[in-house]
Amino acid sequence: MSTCTRCGAEFGCAMVDGSPEPCWCTALPPALPVPQEAAGCWCPACLRAHIEVELAKRRML
Repeated sequence: MSTCTRCGAEFGCAMVDGSPEPCWCTALPPALPVPQEAAGCWCPACLRAHIEVELAKRRML
C-alpha cells in the first residue's frame, strides 16, 4: 500500500506492491508535472483531478 502525498489516502501501487502488472497510473495521460512540494505518489482521485485541472488550463490558452 502507498499513501497519497496530497490527501493522505491509502491506495494500491503496483510498483510499491511489487506486482508484475503495470500500475493503474500508466493508463492516465502521461507527463503532467506535479508540484515539487507534492513529490511522491498520488492516489487515483488526486492524480485524476490534477490532470483534469492542468488539461483545462492548457485548453484555455
